[in-house]
Amino acid sequence: MKVKILKTYSLDEITDKHIGKRGTPKREAFENELRLDLLGEAIRQARIDRNLTQEELGLIVSVKKAQISKLENSLADARFETIIKVFKALNAKINFNVELLNQTVKLI
Repeated sequence: MKVKILKTYSLDEITDKHIGKRGTPKREAFENELRLDLLGEAIRQARIDRNLTQEELGLIVSVKKAQISKLENSLADARFETIIKVFKALNAKINFNVELLNQTVKLI
């Protein structure tokens, strides 16, 4: 019996082939959607770790339960201010990275 050798592919190779190369509009949209999913999951996990319901967290940050649900499920674009309030209410440290690609920035 002949042994068939399977070729393996990296996640980047598969994503490049099926979604598009980095820098293309389709790939950028895909990457941004993944980031929103991670943010929503971080909010959900921090809320659960603090033994809060969505309604309780909403009351703390002055938004409705539905808004917390949308944030956790990445169903809505949220205002930056709301995201900061949520993480502050959860006593969670957040870090944001801003990366300027192919640009020179001068601070005067």
